[in-house]
Amino acid sequence: MENGEIARVSTIFLTNRECPWRCLMCDLWRNTAPVPPGSIPRQIGQALAHLPSASALKLYNSGSFFDVGAIPRSDWNDIITLCLPFEQLVVECHPRLAGPDVLEFAGLFEGQLEVAMGLETGNPVALEKLNKRITVQDFTRAAGFLRQNGIAVRTFLLVGVPFIAQADQQGWIEESINTAFDAGANVVSLIPTRTGNGALDSLELTGDFREPSLGELEDAHDYGIHGGRGRVFADTWDLVRFSSCAVCAEARHNRLDRMNLSQVVESRIRCACEN
Repeated sequence: MENGEIARVSTIFLTNRECPWRCLMCDLWRNTAPVPPGSIPRQIGQALAHLPSASALKLYNSGSFFDVGAIPRSDWNDIITLCLPFEQLVVECHPRLAGPDVLEFAGLFEGQLEVAMGLETGNPVALEKLNKRITVQDFTRAAGFLRQNGIAVRTFLLVGVPFIAQADQQGWIEESINTAFDAGANVVSLIPTRTGNGALDSLELTGDFREPSLGELEDAHDYGIHGGRGRVFADTWDLVRFSSCAVCAEARHNRLDRMNLSQVVESRIRCACEN
């Protein structure tokens, strides 16, 4: 969840079938189960009954919303009915599935549909090794298709990308942010990559991956907001794991939260640890 939108956005994480794409950095295969028709609308209805009022709704599932194995088309009308009170609806989609089905679904929703897609990185070699099964060109085509049809685009980028040397990480996250906005993204969400899914743990042992520092996330966030090309959010979930200093960690976390809300870069926190 992007903290800058907590006040006006309700987010629902849906339980459905395992993601078929199985990218190296992803753990969406966890906590999944086959779902019969009607299960997704029931989950949404139950969640909405306990969520505060909001103008926008995010429906995030284990994979792509437009994978018929994950979200049955027979559930669309019930989902749309539940989403009628919202002005904006955000769903996830693999770039290769951004096609006619998205337009059909968008036609059912009276508000603004936004599709969230993971580019992860603009580095073509790393992207191929991540097993994302797309190229930068695939992402660009998908984003262009969506924008041409009045659908907003949200892009997920990784901070700390496997297979990229540490000295090149900042340059490539900057390149990736620019690639996302060049393609027409309205929003970029920066996700610090973390071990825990098995594959990344193995890459860490071989030296092909290391978790980013809090400073690297700050550098990426500062760059993205400074650019002024769209909203840029830093994912601050479990942020303490990326900090090596207990003295300044909370203040730096709070700074990122404020910047997510304001979209204005604040001065960096000074600390004896030199960040």
